Amino acid sequence: MQDYEHLLPHSKERARIWRQLLLWLGAFGPGLMVMLADTDAGSVITAAQSGAQWGFRMVLPQIILIPMLYVIQEITVRLGILTRKGHGELIREHFGMKWALLSTGTLFVSSVGALITEFSGIAGVGQLFSVPPWVSVSLVTVLLILLGLSGSYRRIERIGIAVGLFELFFIVAAFLVHPNAQQFISEIQSLPIQNSNYIYLLAANVGAVIMPWMIFYQQGAIVDKKIDHSHLKMARWDTISGSILTQVLMIAIVISTAATIGRTHPNRPLNDVPQIAQALAPALGENGAKIIFGLGMLGASFIAALVVSVAGAWGIGEAFNLKHSLNHRTSEAKGFYSIFSLTHILGALFVLFSSNLIILAVDVEVMNAMLLPVVLGFLLVLEAKALPKEARMKGLYKWIVWSIAAIVMLFSLYMTTLSM
Repeated sequence: MQDYEHLLPHSKERARIWRQLLLWLGAFGPGLMVMLADTDAGSVITAAQSGAQWGFRMVLPQIILIPMLYVIQEITVRLGILTRKGHGELIREHFGMKWALLSTGTLFVSSVGALITEFSGIAGVGQLFSVPPWVSVSLVTVLLILLGLSGSYRRIERIGIAVGLFELFFIVAAFLVHPNAQQFISEIQSLPIQNSNYIYLLAANVGAVIMPWMIFYQQGAIVDKKIDHSHLKMARWDTISGSILTQVLMIAIVISTAATIGRTHPNRPLNDVPQIAQALAPALGENGAKIIFGLGMLGASFIAALVVSVAGAWGIGEAFNLKHSLNHRTSEAKGFYSIFSLTHILGALFVLFSSNLIILAVDVEVMNAMLLPVVLGFLLVLEAKALPKEARMKGLYKWIVWSIAAIVMLFSLYMTTLSM
């Protein structure tokens, strides 16, 4: 027996490490899921246009946006864990049914609008491979609805992240275009903020980073996954790692187009998937551009469509006090699953019967910009009212977060005024 006593500390240490790992994995997922969805079809097109028009000059703003994204979404982590309630439910309890209806009504419109953008991206991927939109959009719509009706949040999260990780192909593209290091270093230090066109695209990138549905989704996911106070630190790591990943993906897209179309034809429009793939073809080859960029866009559009529809259904379910867990069977939460399915169907129909998807996508971005100040306002006030005093932001950190939120709201209002 004594011969094995020296092994016991190692066994205890391994057990401790496994417990910590399981604790970490238990909280990991909602942040990564919502951040992968953040790099959605509209964000991809915005980043591609930024690289094409301004080269590597839009890389530094993408880095600066990482802490801005994290501090906003971290509030939803604390609200979800410490109140055990979704965003719509907290608005109803603290501000009344009228404000809850306003918030969730606009969320539903925003969700359908965002789904139009995501299904447009899926239709564009289909067109790369000569698949008509009615086939690609219909197929993905059915798959998304069936996945949502499966009755398991964890299954939805795992499949969503697995498909969303196709976005890593954007990073592959950034390496394969072989960006010029000297040009990169020179341009990353140059921010032409005196140029109104640059400011417009900068505002578009800020608006593409924080979406109204992200707040509803992450808070609802934390509640549905039953993440408790013991997971708070790990949930924050989940959020910060997701914040870094989504901005790395945006940077990869900027680099890919900056090193190709930005160097040869900087004024060429990049408004849809086929145009961006064609722009990358000289560097990646025609088939390489289709496969690499197509898979990246498919992952982005699929996970964003899933997250957006779930967020919309959660928000409305919370406001009306309906059963709204993805762990319920369809017979237990008919209203919730009806809303979830309806958002997909409406988004798909808009795409299939619209004659101008680009105008639709622009209108969606403007609508999100208009809604964001309202959503952020509710988020900040709930943080100050719904959380225990010891869990609220204090001192300098509080003013930093409020300042960041104000900057995001100002950029959103700026985008709104320019687009009207």
